[in-house]
Amino acid sequence: MPSHQLEAIVQMLRSRPDPGSLTVQERRAGFETLAQLLPVPPDVRCEEVDAAGVRAEWLTPTDAATDRVLLHLHGGGYVVGSLGTVRQLAARIAQAAGIRCLSVDYRLAPEHPFPAAVEDATAAYRWLVGTGVDPSNVVLSGDSAGGGLVIATLVSLRDAGDPLPAAGVCLSPWVDLEATGQTMTTKSGVDPMVERKGLLEFADYYLGGADPRTPLASPIYADLHGLPPILIQVGTAEVLLDDANRLATRARDAGVDVTLEPWEEMIHVWHFFAALLPEGQQAVNRIGEFIQKHLG
Repeated sequence: MPSHQLEAIVQMLRSRPDPGSLTVQERRAGFETLAQLLPVPPDVRCEEVDAAGVRAEWLTPTDAATDRVLLHLHGGGYVVGSLGTVRQLAARIAQAAGIRCLSVDYRLAPEHPFPAAVEDATAAYRWLVGTGVDPSNVVLSGDSAGGGLVIATLVSLRDAGDPLPAAGVCLSPWVDLEATGQTMTTKSGVDPMVERKGLLEFADYYLGGADPRTPLASPIYADLHGLPPILIQVGTAEVLLDDANRLATRARDAGVDVTLEPWEEMIHVWHFFAALLPEGQQAVNRIGEFIQKHLG
């Protein structure tokens, strides 16, 4: 049975204004307001940094290993989201893993359509490696669109011949910008965070006229061979459940070591509410264990 905290969060999310009636700027502001309700752990130090022209932020928990790094890519459909909206989630993951985190504020659509997000994510990773951090001591993580961006970034780095990180973590990943998964329909009305119409609207903003099956935009269509081990967590109440399942199948078929974890009755990126939601912190702790395992 889901916790009573989850029920309260779902009720709160359902009480929000219809996002279809809001402008992009209003949606961005609303996400920032929601994030401000969730505290950053007090023992995490935040420091903004320029990562080769990409705005980023160091999140360093007390006693964190400084030679090991989580590079996190925020969610928001490539249209909303920021360092501020993901700060508390990225900090909690870093805390659970006992390492520091480089949170990346990649450029957003519609002002900066595809492939701007991929360019910024790869640039930040190369900057990090250029500072002397060994790629084998790096894990890439991302939530929602950021989860899809993790896969696109890994594919882009592999194709360019860059040394790959030790592992990837995808939380409720969005990897099909055409939104063709069956759960787009079967979970419609169940997931209070995301719905197909809004995803397609954001996809149009992000694609800017590009083919939605372009592999680095919709990595469900990418060649995934040679990627490092990947953890995928997804809630069974999500419209993006099929995105996660199909990504796991395609990655396994390509020989990738995949750990797929479906969390019963959880909503889209329930980790975001870890400050209030027991299941959110439990999932974050599990991510920390995965990261520790793959960083040795």
